[in-house]
Amino acid sequence: MKLLGTLAFVIALLLSVMVHEFGHYLTAKRFGMKVTEFFLGFGKRIWSFTRGETEFGIKAIPAGGYCRIEGMTPRDEMPAGEESRAFYGASTLQKLIVLGAGSFAHFIIGFLLIFSILFGVGVNALLSDITQVSPNSAAAAAGFQPGDKITSINGKKVTNWYEDSQAIRDSQGKELTFTVLRDGNEISISAAPTYLESDKRYVLGVVTKVGTKREGFVTSITESLRATGVLTRESAKALVALPTKVPQLIRQTFGDEERDPNGLVGVVGAARVSGEAVGSQKLDSTERFGTFLLLVASLNIFVGLFNLLPLLPLDGGHMAVAIADEIRAFFARLRGRPRPAAIDVNVLTPLTMGVFAVLAILTVILLIADIFNPVSLNL
Repeated sequence: MKLLGTLAFVIALLLSVMVHEFGHYLTAKRFGMKVTEFFLGFGKRIWSFTRGETEFGIKAIPAGGYCRIEGMTPRDEMPAGEESRAFYGASTLQKLIVLGAGSFAHFIIGFLLIFSILFGVGVNALLSDITQVSPNSAAAAAGFQPGDKITSINGKKVTNWYEDSQAIRDSQGKELTFTVLRDGNEISISAAPTYLESDKRYVLGVVTKVGTKREGFVTSITESLRATGVLTRESAKALVALPTKVPQLIRQTFGDEERDPNGLVGVVGAARVSGEAVGSQKLDSTERFGTFLLLVASLNIFVGLFNLLPLLPLDGGHMAVAIADEIRAFFARLRGRPRPAAIDVNVLTPLTMGVFAVLAILTVILLIADIFNPVSLNL
């Protein structure tokens, strides 16, 4: 099962890369740009086919992918008669949409995976089905029975027992009216919660079932949007803290420190964690599948945000250049001057190579750490 989980993660990662590049492809084609290649992987071509003007295929090294849009810089030559289809000739808004489409695709993937957990797979939750009634409790005195399902409290429908049962804790001992489903029939039961000194709160005196809960369609959408926002904020915090995590990673890689589960993890480490989750005997099948989907969703949201960093060669770096071009054009218009030539990205090659070198070194360190001192969630 661990191997299956690891392979599933790798496949999910490759599919995520494909969707990322497909975002670039669709928007570029929509704006009439010339797209000549769409490949998964790098290096030697393994398999390909041509459709229209675009060659689609797979290359030997499964370390990402790319979508080749012609005319990325003014230095790039375009076929005669197709100069208007160059990327550099598009409006700034069109450039930003094409460049940001890949990251947007990652956020969509994350949202859809979270939605599939809430609406399809379900999550383990405290339900309102009563499994035990405590002797000498308010529930016992009122006539609650094991097998009852509480459907409303004081007329408010129970949709989330953990949250809705707060009405019991806040009752101050006042009588509450419960609607209960028993043997297919709805009945009404009134009970006044009693104060439990050991817990310092008011209780009804029932134990409810833990089970799989699936949200409704609308609730799943709103909760998925909220969860996507939470994961985006946490990813942003992680990116801000990334420089401070590097020294710790080095110590954990080349020293004797144990890996921090909340520290930096590479693709290999994430794949191992996925395998651990899928193969865990401590989790049931729903929890294993849900954990796997959540891992893939979290990775997509983090990658989507990371790719928006204003650093070349990331998409965010190219977006920053496009915005800088537009700012320069704005001030030129204020001065009554013609639009200046677009910034030549090739001039920034030393900066690009510097960022690439830092990312490459970090990737190697993460690879060594994930192999020789892997993260474990003890699932």
